[in-house]
Amino acid sequence: MRESRKALLEKARQLNSPDRFLLIEELIQSFNGIDKEIEAVWADEAEMRLKAYREGKLKIMNYEEVFGEDF
Repeated sequence: MRESRKALLEKARQLNSPDRFLLIEELIQSFNGIDKEIEAVWADEAEMRLKAYREGKLKIMNYEEVFGEDF
């Protein structure tokens, strides 16, 4: 791995989880792009879920509750 990529990777690992996720998403988009219509649908879905969470209408579950301990 070239030194510049190694340094960049190290900086990326220091980001918080949401920022790392956004960085990954942007890198993936740089390869294959995302249909704007699909992106809009997902943005609406995310807003709906966030609103439901804030209103107490969405049950939050941890990984084990969703997939079980054996997954």
